[in-house]
Amino acid sequence: MGEPLRAYGDPVLGAFDLDFFDSGRRRRTALGSEWGVRFEDVAPVRGFRWNKGDRSFAGWYYAVTTGGHVGYESWLERDRLILLDFAPDVVGIASQPFWLHWREEAEKRRHAPDYFVRLTDGRARVVDVRAEDDVDERTAEAFAATERACSAVG
Repeated sequence: MGEPLRAYGDPVLGAFDLDFFDSGRRRRTALGSEWGVRFEDVAPVRGFRWNKGDRSFAGWYYAVTTGGHVGYESWLERDRLILLDFAPDVVGIASQPFWLHWREEAEKRRHAPDYFVRLTDGRARVVDVRAEDDVDERTAEAFAATERACSAVG
């Protein structure tokens, strides 16, 4: 990533890159250049790990909304996924849809949000699921960066 591109007049759009799978191929582009991607249809950018003795419990939930399985990494994520599946204004859900890349001072950072959700009116939501007492400083920074990126694209 280089200097912000000032895409569409907003420096935030050029300050972030998206890394995702498009038709089975990995793509990485500036945030402001991917208006037409249907992120509700992309494959997860990382796998769901199951390790004996872990505090979390990963799995796949069959969502009627998507007609297929959607991944989750904890009971809390699964519960949120069930609520999304029952919401009448949700028409698409994808788990771990993309890596969001940015720089924080000299450090390169990245974060994969838990869900991308498409609504009936065409708008979208990016959803992160974490218990409040599990949000450390680094996670809070990642969530804040995701919020800045989402605000920039509307």
